[in-house]
Amino acid sequence: MSPTDAPQDHDPRNTDTNTDTAPTAPPVPPADDGADKPAGGRLRLAVVVPIVGIALFALFAWGLRYGSNDLPSVMLNKPVPQFDLQAVKGREGGLATPDLQGHVSLVNVFASWCVPCRAEHPLIMALAEKGEFPIYGFNYKDDPEAARAWLAQLGDPYSRTGADLDGRVAIEWGSYGVPETFIIDGQGRIAYRHVGPLTQDDIDNTILPLARKLRDDAAAGAANGTKGTAG
Repeated sequence: MSPTDAPQDHDPRNTDTNTDTAPTAPPVPPADDGADKPAGGRLRLAVVVPIVGIALFALFAWGLRYGSNDLPSVMLNKPVPQFDLQAVKGREGGLATPDLQGHVSLVNVFASWCVPCRAEHPLIMALAEKGEFPIYGFNYKDDPEAARAWLAQLGDPYSRTGADLDGRVAIEWGSYGVPETFIIDGQGRIAYRHVGPLTQDDIDNTILPLARKLRDDAAAGAANGTKGTAG
């Protein structure tokens, strides 16, 4: 057998294709310039983004001016509205306008469904134990049985508690959420409004100092009036 007739092993690496051209690259898809997309989406974005930006800026500016707990109220320095609320279920004595006259007191707006109310409640309990000022409860848009169970479980720090079942009285007070705390002066006027859950810092540095000042001012005024009458 001649060398040319001998069988040869096939090695693909030795295959000579006798081509001088480079492998063909896969086709590149055309660039997506958005020309085929509907213009409605871009138009909506162009409208929504500026509106959201303006709203966020307004909220930021409002927060800088008033802070998180110091909100403006048309009722500040005005007598508490005329109201008469029935007692919370399981409690004796509701809450009415005359209960807030003649002494400095605190009014705490709460609800059993309010998570921040639960967080601040131990502080309200401790404040009541001090006995410096009566604390009145203002139960806001609550289920009567849920409110009863809530006070039974967590404790009742309130001298009297009124049930504002439909939220109407809260609107008259200028209150629109829970929790909120008001300081009432000796003449039955709203002297201060705190929005949101109280912290120990709020109580030590704002609530108690202001309530004590109002009490001392009322006592001094009564003393001066007595002297004037005697003279």
